[in-house]
Amino acid sequence: MMKPKLMGVVNVTPDSFSDGGRYLDPAAAIGHGVELVGQGADLLDVGGESTRPGAEEVSVGEELARVEPVVAGLVAEATVSIDSSKAAVAEAALDAGASIVNDVTALRRDPEIGELCAERGATLVLMHMQGDPRTMQEEPRYDDVVEDVKAFLGERIEAAIDAGVAEERIWLDPGIGFGKNLDHNLELLRRLGELRGLGRPLVVGTSRKSFIGKIDGSPVGERLGGTIASSVLTAAEGADVLRVHDVAEAAQALMVASAILSPR
Repeated sequence: MMKPKLMGVVNVTPDSFSDGGRYLDPAAAIGHGVELVGQGADLLDVGGESTRPGAEEVSVGEELARVEPVVAGLVAEATVSIDSSKAAVAEAALDAGASIVNDVTALRRDPEIGELCAERGATLVLMHMQGDPRTMQEEPRYDDVVEDVKAFLGERIEAAIDAGVAEERIWLDPGIGFGKNLDHNLELLRRLGELRGLGRPLVVGTSRKSFIGKIDGSPVGERLGGTIASSVLTAAEGADVLRVHDVAEAAQALMVASAILSPR
């Protein structure tokens, strides 16, 4: 089993679904990021706008005020990704030392992010989402969720390349929980290997997500077991990066799984 990199989540928001408000203070967010690196995070994903279902938009100024000092405070500790779909925020984060832009809209909201990443040589994460955070869970529909997501991501790769982004700097995220019901999420995870046909690294985030609660009825704070199970199985299916909140536990699970599956 390939051992994926771990992307630790640093939410600088009052309303994220799992830890909203805990790290809104920049010093707290920076301290949390340092802690995640100590637990084994290879990357840190800093976000200042919640993308949970029904989340409200925040202004560029507010998002910048939240993330800029946190990115600046973490770049000496790890590779930093900015989780934003606003070009102005992405640019400020790159100026502060970030080297990855994680755009959940895959350049559809602000195409200038593509040109920005091209100019700066930044890595760009393109994610699939049906609808937007405010509407995405209102009866999502697909003909074949894996084929539909694969076609969408293939088209967005072309859009990024057309904007000047080098293909080797493009990563893909199937968007677990973004405009998908339980069956859609499970099918995507089950058939994740089919997305490897796109030829780009895969970033997968199952951490604490609602599909786990739909399986066993657990609230968001009690989904560690489901997160670990889905993370290990996703790694076995070929994920290159796992976006997680509980880095220490994920790192241990992957180490043990790798030892079992890889003959010495």
